[in-house]
Amino acid sequence: MKTIHLPGIFAMAAIVVASNILVQFLFGNWLTWGAFTYPLAFLVTDVMNRVYGKDAARRVVFAGFIVGVICSFIGTKIMLQGDGFTYPAVTLRIAIGSGLAFLTAQLLDVAIFDRLREGAWWRAPLASTLIGSTVDTAIFFTVAFSGALTFIEPVNDVSWAGEVLPLLGVGPMVPLWVSLAVADWMVKLSLALLALVPFRIIVGNLTARTT
Repeated sequence: MKTIHLPGIFAMAAIVVASNILVQFLFGNWLTWGAFTYPLAFLVTDVMNRVYGKDAARRVVFAGFIVGVICSFIGTKIMLQGDGFTYPAVTLRIAIGSGLAFLTAQLLDVAIFDRLREGAWWRAPLASTLIGSTVDTAIFFTVAFSGALTFIEPVNDVSWAGEVLPLLGVGPMVPLWVSLAVADWMVKLSLALLALVPFRIIVGNLTARTT
């Protein structure tokens, strides 16, 4: 692993670990704090892909995945206390959902970006992030909170996520976790557009240093 890739690896690992923890805390009625940190992973992947190529991006993804899994495992062993209850900093379902969603979505992002890299500068990062974010959201929230998958971690009570409510407070009746997923997806789409600005700046700076 080249040392020039280490900043990308560290950034990816930090994003995954932070998001694993922050996704457990609500921001308003429909969002979690993790919704604002996790999309940065796609920015890291796309920058590495543009500057160093798809192979380097994949190495960063795999390295970040391994470090993230290790840190998530440690998080499952760290017990926190609140409201009279003791609970792990990172639940097993969240760790599994995060890891599976991360690896699938990030590798998909790398493949799509590489396919579109010869087009307009914004097309590859935007398309790869939009598609990757959609897949990521679907996998993560289903594995982490769906009542149909309680067998993964029977001791983890996620019944709160299965409470049936109007979608985002106004739509058809769905489990709460579905509203959380839709809200998360909408934030990711918005951040995919906003991330084009730092992507352009960072890539420009890194390209100037390597030429």
